[in-house]
Order: sequence, then structure tokens, then C-alpha cells
Amino acid sequence: MKGRYDWRGVVKKLRYYIAATVILLAAGVVFALFLRRVLLQNYQTLETSVAHNYAAEVDGDLNAYQALLSLGADGVEARIQEGEDQQQVLAWVQRFHQRLTQIFGDDMLDTYVVYEGQILAANPWPEDTGYDHTAAGWYQQAMAAEGQVIFTDIYTDTVSGRDVITVAKKCWDCDAVMAVDIFPENLAIDLEGLPVLERASVYLCDGSNHLIYARSAVDYSDSDFPDYLNRMLQAIDQGYFDRYDSFVTDIEGARRGVYHATTASGWRVIITVPVDAMLANLRQFYLLFGLIMLAWIAGFVVVVWRNLRLDALVSRTSETVQVLSNSYYGLFRINYAQNTYEMIKGSAYARRRLASTGSYDQFLQVIGDVMEPDTNADFRNSFSLASIRDLVAGNIRDYGGDFLGKYETGDRWINVRVLFDETLAPEEAVLCFREVDQDKRRQLQEHKLLEEALANARKSEKAKQAFFNSMSHDMRTPLNAILGLLDLARQHAEQPDKVREYLDKIGYSGRQLLDLVNDILDMSRMEQGKVVLDNQAFDLAQCIQACTDSFKPQAAREHKAYTVTCQIQEAHVMGDASRITQILNNLLSNAFKFTTEGDSVSVSVRQMGGPPTPQYQIVVQDTGVGMSEEFQTQLFEPYARETRFFSRQVVGTGLGMPIVKSLVTQMSGQIYVESKLGQGTTFTITVPFITADAEEESRQQRQQLPAGAFSLEGKRILLAEDNMLNMEIATEVLTMHSLEVRQAWNGREAVEAFQASEPFEIDAILMDMQMPQMDGCEAARTIRALDRPDAATVPIIAVTANAFAEDIAATTAAGMDAHISKPIDFKALCSTLENLLRTPRAPGKDGQPPHP
Repeated sequence: MKGRYDWRGVVKKLRYYIAATVILLAAGVVFALFLRRVLLQNYQTLETSVAHNYAAEVDGDLNAYQALLSLGADGVEARIQEGEDQQQVLAWVQRFHQRLTQIFGDDMLDTYVVYEGQILAANPWPEDTGYDHTAAGWYQQAMAAEGQVIFTDIYTDTVSGRDVITVAKKCWDCDAVMAVDIFPENLAIDLEGLPVLERASVYLCDGSNHLIYARSAVDYSDSDFPDYLNRMLQAIDQGYFDRYDSFVTDIEGARRGVYHATTASGWRVIITVPVDAMLANLRQFYLLFGLIMLAWIAGFVVVVWRNLRLDALVSRTSETVQVLSNSYYGLFRINYAQNTYEMIKGSAYARRRLASTGSYDQFLQVIGDVMEPDTNADFRNSFSLASIRDLVAGNIRDYGGDFLGKYETGDRWINVRVLFDETLAPEEAVLCFREVDQDKRRQLQEHKLLEEALANARKSEKAKQAFFNSMSHDMRTPLNAILGLLDLARQHAEQPDKVREYLDKIGYSGRQLLDLVNDILDMSRMEQGKVVLDNQAFDLAQCIQACTDSFKPQAAREHKAYTVTCQIQEAHVMGDASRITQILNNLLSNAFKFTTEGDSVSVSVRQMGGPPTPQYQIVVQDTGVGMSEEFQTQLFEPYARETRFFSRQVVGTGLGMPIVKSLVTQMSGQIYVESKLGQGTTFTITVPFITADAEEESRQQRQQLPAGAFSLEGKRILLAEDNMLNMEIATEVLTMHSLEVRQAWNGREAVEAFQASEPFEIDAILMDMQMPQMDGCEAARTIRALDRPDAATVPIIAVTANAFAEDIAATTAAGMDAHISKPIDFKALCSTLENLLRTPRAPGKDGQPPHP
């Protein structure tokens, strides 16, 4: 550029802008420092409050242990005051421990009582005899607390050798102490749902600085973590973190703010928050301030630019490329008045076939060579000179679309656009090309996915509609059979054989209807993720034999060949036996449904691999009608049923196979199916199990066996039930077992009937949960609170349709001894009654023996 600028004059003109820029920058720095201080102080207040909330939550969780221990200590004290000896107290402690186990799970804690200088443990160890409890810290703390519940810090138990926390309480009116050892890894403290800042860490330490709980953003298994935690705890004790700008450097080198609170039990909750997370909002201020400064500088530059002469020699090509070249690989200026083009920027293909300038018709011909004929026709029509002229006349500044180009290197999607602006010369526009292959293919893929999702939704809706239509028929079929057979039974009341036949058929139809409902409920719970496997030690071979044996009468009745082979070396495994039975039942039910007389059904089980985690393969094969290839693709979809190529209608919900698939997947297994129409079907399931200790399983089974013959004859049962039919059925069945039944139609009547009876006259109470006037839990609590010798010892069994863990916990907290779910399994009910009534009750307060 020719000439010289008067820089002194320019600076003089801009002195106010320069001064304002310096002032603005200084103000921004001061405000940033002030904002940083305010943010850190606010976070100190906020996170300290959060730490106190966490401490309150910990206190709340520990209150549950306090309440349960207080309940247990009161129970022990009641036993002692009633004159029970050590064996009777121990029996009560064991029952109480079983209730705790139902709430918290197996091997979660250990329960024991110190009474008359002896430790009465629910799970005694051989080493107990040489253990001096009077020297133990937990015993000394409990004795000093005078009836208050105490929590010890983590220590290594001299008997078990494991780290434990002991919760203990001395009885008010005697020197007995009840204690529960809780293993720290099983401590029921749930801080997961409480709010915390992103990337923050939460630690819970006892009074001796042992780590109890950690939700850490850093790896607390690292060998440097104990030193890191000790540094924090020492600094907390010294008050170092009382300042808002005091931080600790974690093992990953990041600075963190530390906030803490102490629980009522002396434990400490510590929260650490990354400094960069706390100052995230400050970075937004930096960004905003930077944008303001950039805008200010931009204005400053504009002012400078207005005081400088523009460079008049910048070419039109530089102007165009400067605007568009970063986005487009092809740029052409089109003069629609002169029918010409000018190549500003072109691809290798265009440069080989076009000159830098030329006829627009030639340009269209070359571009059209890479298009399909139909696409080329549309392109010529949309980007003709007349069309460009109309777009400019209509002030349409941006117009275009995508086409698939056929190039030597492969097909690619290209976006072509006509751009118009007043800065261009008159009667000119810019035609630009940009490769959009990835975006276009992604768009097409998304469109395809949307179409597939819509098709699947319609398919699912259609399947559900078909399911409900079929369910209407399948549920009416057994209902109609039940009602029809009932009419026939009434008409042949004088013919016992016929009535018995009708009753058998009614039972079959009822079980059929129950299976339909159970399948629907199971599938609903699986879709909601509520199915939890109950892993227990069991004998896999016995489980499979029991399940397969139940189909032998059906095979004989239908004249079908039925074989079962089992080759298992490690039969004692950990798993959910009921779910294995459910899977096998569903597969065998299908096999028998879709086979006819003369067909065969076989089951083979074999072990693959050895302990500790062998795999087991279960193969169910039949020679029935088979499945079409089309149906096999939707076999495991809910509500799907194969209805073709079979001579008779088959009852089912279409949920059996989805349930099997869900259970196998939940067990970390796999399921495969092979089927051909007219040749049969083969299901192959592979499931891993962990081998169990056979001796331990045998010991558990022996513990579950009755100790000897026991009779329920003559026992008096108080039955609380508000449903007339349920009352009639339960009364009849219990009477058939020679029990005397007294009826109560709600919870209040049950309490009144018990109050009206003589002490120890009622042997057991069966309590429904959902009843008018007073529900089952409230009635149980009221009975337990009565001032009579048998109120605390009479067995109370919950009988309810609610069989989830929280319901069992509610009945246990209400003072009930057992839980039976509806529909009632009367064999299990009688067994439970025997177990509860087998142990004789202790004498009452008046010293008289219990009622015979």
C-alpha cells in the first residue's frame, strides 16, 4: 500500500478508546478476583450444609440399628424378667437374629447377649468359651452408657478375626447386654441418593479415622489413598479447612475443597469438591468478559480501520474464497445475463474437464455427467439461467439441495447451492459445491431408523392388540369351563364319581387361568426390572429331576416318548432353583403343547467345565410341529405366538419364551433355538453357576427338617380375614387338619377376640394385612402391646398377597413371626405352624404353665 500513515494522529484520536480499554480490563480483573472469593465462600457454606445433611442421613440410618437393638434388648429383658433360663433366652435371641437376617440378609451381622456372665450367641463359635467379654471395649462402653445404644469404632474381633462395628445396649433393669456385630462392608448406610456436586467425593470415617464408606471420584484402592485421607483428617483437626481458600491436593494432583461434619455417634462425614468444578461459573464469566473484550477490540479495530485507507487492489477472487473456501470445494461465479461461469475454486474433477471460464451450458454438461439421468434433469431445471434469474429477482439468497455424485473414487453425496448478495456484481450469483456424504448418510440412516422404529411400534401395537384379543379368548375358555362344570356338578350332585371328575377339570382350568395371570405378572415385573434372583445353595440334579418328573404322567397320558438324561459332576451350585424350574417348565410345556401322539420329547443336561464356575447346558428337544423361520425371528418378543400349521388351538399368552429369555439373560446365560416345520424344535440353554459347599447345603437341609413327629390336632387358631370366600376356604382346610378355628372379620375384631380369650388359650394367629377398621400390622402391634403373659409370645403369621422384601420387613417390625403369601400354599402354612408351635412357650407372669 502506497503512502504513509500519520500514526501520531491516529493514536491521539484513539486515546479515549485506549484509556477505556485499560479501565475495562482492570475492572474485569478486580471483579473476577471478587467473584472467585464469593464463589468459594458460597461453596464453603453450601457444601458444609450438605455435609451436615449427610451426617443427619447417617444418623437416620444408624437409628434403624438403634431401634432394632432396642427392640431386641427389650425382648431379652422381658424374657429375663419372666424368669426364663439361658437356653430359653438363647432361643429367643436366635429367633430375633432370624428376623434381622430376613431384613438385612444372611451373613450380614452377628447377634449375641451377655447374660449371667455368659455369651449367648445366635451363631456361636467354638472360640466363645475362652473369650473375656468384660475386657472388650464394646462391653465396657455399653455398661457405662446405662441403657443407651452405643456404636463402637471399627476394630478387629479377637474371636472371628474380622473387622466389625459393634452396636450394644445394656438392659435397663438388669446387667444383661445385647450386642450386634456388623461387618463394615454390610453396614446399611445409603448415601447414594443424596445430592452432591459433580466429581465430588464423599467419605465416612469412624471416631478412630477408619474409612467406613466412600463415594470417591479418585481411586481409593490406590496405595497413596490412606496417606491422602490421613492428611485431610489431620488438617481438619487443626482447623486448616475453616478458611474458604484452603485446599488439599488429591492423589491425582487436583486441588479440592474439603468440608466436613460430625454425626451424633462421633463419626465424620467429609466431602471434597474439585476447585475447578466450584469455579466453573467463574470460567463462564471469563468467557463472557473475553467476549466483551473481543467485541470492544473489534469496535476498536473498526475505528482504526475507518481511519486507514482500504486496500483497493484485493481481487474479487480473494473476496469470494475468503468467505466460502473453508466450507465449499467448488466455487463458480455465474453471470446469468452473459451465460458464462468463472471458476474460483474447483475440485480435481472440475479442473480436468473445465477451463477457468466458459459457457454455462458446458458447465452444466460436465456437472451432469456424474449424475443419474433423472437427477441430472432435475439439476438442469433447478439451476438453469432462468431459474437463477428468478431466484435473484425473488430475493432468495440461499437455494439448493443434495445429489448423489458418481465419481471414479466412489459415490458421494454433494450439496449444491446458489448464493446471492448485493455485494456481488449485478446479474451475478455464486454456485458452490460442498461434500456432505457423512452427514447425508447419517441423515438417511437416521431416517431409516425412524422408519424401522415406527414399523416396530406399529408391529408391537398390533402384537399387543392380537395378544389382548387372544387373552380375551384364552381367559374366557377356562372361565367358561369352570362355570359350565360347576353347573354340571350341581346337576349330578348325587353322583360322586361325576362330581369328582368335574372338580378335577375345574382344578385344571383354574390352574390354567392362574398360569395365564402369572405369565402376565412375571413379564410386567421383568419389563420394569423388578425381578431379583434369589441365589441359594441347591442341588441342580435334584431340581431338574423334580421338574422333569412332573411331566411323566402327561407324557404317558398323551402317548408320547419322554426321556431325560443328566450328566452332572458338580450338582451342588449357587443359584435360583425356582427360576431354573420356571425356565424348564416353560420349555417342556411348549414341547408337550406342540407335539401330538407318537411324538417324542427329550431333556438332556450336561456339565461343561469344572469348578469353581462350571457351565451347564440344558437341551429340550421335541419332534413336534416346529416353527416357521419367520416366527423364529420374533420368538422372544412379548405377545408373539405361532398359530399356523397346527391342528388344534393352543392356550398361552405368548409370554413364556420372553420370560425364559429374560431369566436366562439375567443369569448371564445364553439361549439358542433350532426349528423346522414338521420336524420339531430344539432349545439349547447354557448357564454358568458357582459351585456350592455340599456339606453346608446338606447341613442347611438337615436344619430345615422337623426334629420329630408333631401334631396340630386340637390347636386353637385365631383367623383374621375380611374376604368371605378366603375365610371359608382357610377355615375348611384348617379344620380338615383337626385345628380349631376362631374367626375375626377385621383387625379390630382379631384384637378383641384375643383380649377376650384366656391367657395361652390361642395357640397361633393368622393375620390378613389389608382389612377394614384396622390393618394386620396395626393389629399385630396392638396385640404385642397388650398386658398379658402370652401377648409377646403367641405366634402371629402374616397371610397376604404382598410378598416383597419391604412387606416382609413391615410385618417383622410389627411383631409377626412368619409370612405366607397368597394364594395360600396350605402345605407350607401347616409346616410353618408346626415350626412355630413345636417349641413350648414359657410360663406366664403369674407363674402358671401355658394352656395345654
